[in-house]
Amino acid sequence: MDRDEKWTVIADQRRVLADLLAGLTPEEWERPSLCAQWRVRDVAAHVALTPQSPGIVRILAMGVRARGDLQAVNRDMAVAHAARPAAELVDELRTLAGSRAKPAITTLDNLLFDTMVHIQDVAVPLGRTVAMPAGAAREGLDRVWRMGWPFWARRRLRGLRLTATDADWRVGEGAEVRGPVQALLLLLTGRTTAALPQLAGPGAQRLTTTLEPGRPIG
Repeated sequence: MDRDEKWTVIADQRRVLADLLAGLTPEEWERPSLCAQWRVRDVAAHVALTPQSPGIVRILAMGVRARGDLQAVNRDMAVAHAARPAAELVDELRTLAGSRAKPAITTLDNLLFDTMVHIQDVAVPLGRTVAMPAGAAREGLDRVWRMGWPFWARRRLRGLRLTATDADWRVGEGAEVRGPVQALLLLLTGRTTAALPQLAGPGAQRLTTTLEPGRPIG
């Protein structure tokens, strides 16, 4: 995928999230997401905030106060932004869907998978089914497999061979884990319990059934 295609997917996914959120009850907005310590509302705020992220100076200052814990910085910003009315968060997602602004500390490839995964962080615990764009999910798999922090996918899944059943993608060596790219992306980003129902193969039996905390990348 080229840059324009990736930005188009991100814009479309923001609109998908807005449509999903617009139909939620007040109770559903407060429900825990797949991300540890993040409510549905917080995930929505995180995605809405991404095109409006503060500059690098403020982010670094917040990082110093958080003793270098960028995940805590992400969470604190999301929780603060989540104080807005639900309708305002939905409107921000729609209004800013096509924005190509991004936080200074992330990349377009990170933002691509981050947006898709966060929709699942909301949809799965609410019992909704939202399909990821398969081509973009495959791009996400490549990116997460290459990177280390914060997911450490290659280290965490050492001894397993991951094979996509709906795309030409496979990595690793060992007992096979088979599944669609959407489920594999959830697995690589630590959403193990959400991924397991869609996975098969001898390697799937070795995967923990304890949900590993999602680690949003802003």
